[in-house]
Amino acid sequence: MDSEQRRKRKRIYRPYSRAQFLSVRSLILCLSFLVFLLFLSSDRFPIRTVSFHPVLTVPSFSILSKSSLHDSFHGKLRLPLRVEDRVLFPDHLLLLVSTKIAQDDKLDCVYYKVLNDSSAEILEESKDKGIIHQGVLSIEEYDGFTWIVRCPIPPQNYSADVALRRRGDGVDYSWSLRRNQTVHSWDRMVYEAAFDGKTAVLFVKGLNLRPHKESDPIQFRCQFGLGNWDKDEGFVLTTEAVAAAQEVVRCALPRSIRNNPDKAQGIRVTVVHAGESDGEPEPMPSAVRIHNSRSLDNRRNQRRHKENVPMPSVAKLYNSKSYQKKRKRGKYQLCACTMLWNQAPALQEWIMYHAWLGVERWFVYDNNSDDAIQEVIEELDFQDYNVSRHTWPWIKTQEAGFSHCALRARNECKWVGFFDVDEFYYFPRHHRSGLPGQNLLRSLVANYSSSRTIAEIRTDCHSFGPSGLSSPPLQGVTVGYTCRLQSPERHKSIVRPDLLDKTLLNVVHHFQLRKGFTHLNVPESSIIVNHYKYQVWETFRAKFFRRVATYVVDWQENQNQGSKDRAPGLGTEAIEPPNWRLQFCEVWDTGLRDFILTNLADPSTGSLPWEKAIL
Repeated sequence: MDSEQRRKRKRIYRPYSRAQFLSVRSLILCLSFLVFLLFLSSDRFPIRTVSFHPVLTVPSFSILSKSSLHDSFHGKLRLPLRVEDRVLFPDHLLLLVSTKIAQDDKLDCVYYKVLNDSSAEILEESKDKGIIHQGVLSIEEYDGFTWIVRCPIPPQNYSADVALRRRGDGVDYSWSLRRNQTVHSWDRMVYEAAFDGKTAVLFVKGLNLRPHKESDPIQFRCQFGLGNWDKDEGFVLTTEAVAAAQEVVRCALPRSIRNNPDKAQGIRVTVVHAGESDGEPEPMPSAVRIHNSRSLDNRRNQRRHKENVPMPSVAKLYNSKSYQKKRKRGKYQLCACTMLWNQAPALQEWIMYHAWLGVERWFVYDNNSDDAIQEVIEELDFQDYNVSRHTWPWIKTQEAGFSHCALRARNECKWVGFFDVDEFYYFPRHHRSGLPGQNLLRSLVANYSSSRTIAEIRTDCHSFGPSGLSSPPLQGVTVGYTCRLQSPERHKSIVRPDLLDKTLLNVVHHFQLRKGFTHLNVPESSIIVNHYKYQVWETFRAKFFRRVATYVVDWQENQNQGSKDRAPGLGTEAIEPPNWRLQFCEVWDTGLRDFILTNLADPSTGSLPWEKAIL
């Protein structure tokens, strides 16, 4: 009888118990999900590694909004904007954001007032006091994993520890969401990194290495790890440098990363200047270093402390398949790489003309343009020109950018030309002989693709002046500018990226080649580069804003006045000299103009391909 009653009770209570269990489990899952969202944006449970001795660290407020949480529970997940790093440039503040930014997001930069300049303490009062908002300058995707947001320079007495918020979101000051409140100074930091086989290539500002020379790599080490490295705790992997030159340091990859490259995502990396200690320098092993551990030799650490300070870094390694891919049909015979700032109007003429000469693939490194260049590239892509734009926010780093481009193009291209959008290849002998001009440049390099000695083709440049014009020529620079200086200046190069020296050393005009290979100087009578260097003043004065090359003095600086990189007789201010339109004119040269009109002009209208594109 008792057993019969127990069975009845089980049958009665079993459904209720299961329902109760499901209810409790659902509640736990919901609470866990909420805690997980807070954890993603919290600064309370970080994974730390080695200290980078940041330039500026200040407390911060939270920007997790109530509307963001409201959207999360109504099917539209809007995670807080996570600012991973900040870099202070002379004219703007760069924010690296790991949260995906939607196209319709309207963002504001949030500035916090400081109590005084010495303590850099943020004013913690009410929501409305000590805080101002300004609209962002620009937003763009950086590398597939990070977004770039540019903010105006902080007003006086406001911190550079700038936050972001979506317009319309409320601000809750009770939670701390930003993982990293460091503001890096642009003059000293590791700003970019890339995989290259069994090594990592780091791009570093502030090493002050000799320009145009290879440096001794023994003085450098690289450190790899996770986290933000704003506290002296955790662990990193350390390896030795194998090459160094200018702003580029190459280090061996740690074994754990080398054996699992597909899992190496978001690894932060920096450079350590090992220097020289008392007595014989001690090599740093390629092994895990545990900081704050009693097992370390304290005396050795103290002796090497000053030299072994890691540089501030925003660089992370991603095993990006887009950089490592190889074409199934083989490599392109000829590609081109350039770095530019606000050159959108010149891009179509440059690409369309050189595509006709045989360039098949284009790498455009955009150095902070704000002239709708993306729209121009999308239009070119729509017309089947194989152009990709790579955001390169690092100012005055053209040599490093070209080294980066050489790495990126190596798996896709047999030859890569490095030249500017105001430089155009021309074949005088073919034009005078009436020979066909299409694909001439590609045919030239193809003749040396199997060479066992030639890895670079150099071509002299002729510099053209305003040619009597006062406004930009309507049919483009190749048709409008026809008067130049008599003697060539500089040269431009087309290189085999797989045969460059491991330092990736270049001086913009040419690269250092692997031992056993040399360059070929093409006679001026066969091929020349028309460099439309001195254009009408309306165009030329933009160069006073900033120049992209690292070791070329900006126009407004009173240095190297007689250098070929400057305009002869031009001062340091953007003031049009008398008779500018008549200067730099020693030889009238209509060769390229006639070459283009003969081969590319529409027979019925006389218009050129880039004119149609503009219309």
